[in-house]
Amino acid sequence: MKNVKVKTPKLSVLKKQCWILFSRYIRLRDCLKTTGTTTHGKCYTCANIVELRHGQAGHFVAGRHNANLFSERGCHLQDAQCNIYLHGNTLEYRRQIVLEYGEGADLELEKEAAVTKKFTIQELEDLIEHYKAEIKRLEES
Repeated sequence: MKNVKVKTPKLSVLKKQCWILFSRYIRLRDCLKTTGTTTHGKCYTCANIVELRHGQAGHFVAGRHNANLFSERGCHLQDAQCNIYLHGNTLEYRRQIVLEYGEGADLELEKEAAVTKKFTIQELEDLIEHYKAEIKRLEES
């Protein structure tokens, strides 16, 4: 009998899958929160209405390798103008963070973003399952 080798998914593949789900979750969450629909939402920083499929999950503090990558408090629906061309529209983003989460939340998120995070396969698999369930819940609401 041959030994069957179970192929373990690469971290980079799991991280990408997780990001796709996380991004969809953030955009759905914010669409429902701002317009009550799953098709359109308001940009967190400029309040322009954006279609879910054209919206982006923009971070308050940039950094794809840091502990804030999957931070729900530090990531919100943004239009491409704010997220890409205005580099996150950080001044307005900071104002919104403080309004929504309270004084000092911006500093907590900056501290979180300064931590380099190495995800394990198990952590990413757990996050993938979590965000699949959250997306299903939001789409059914």
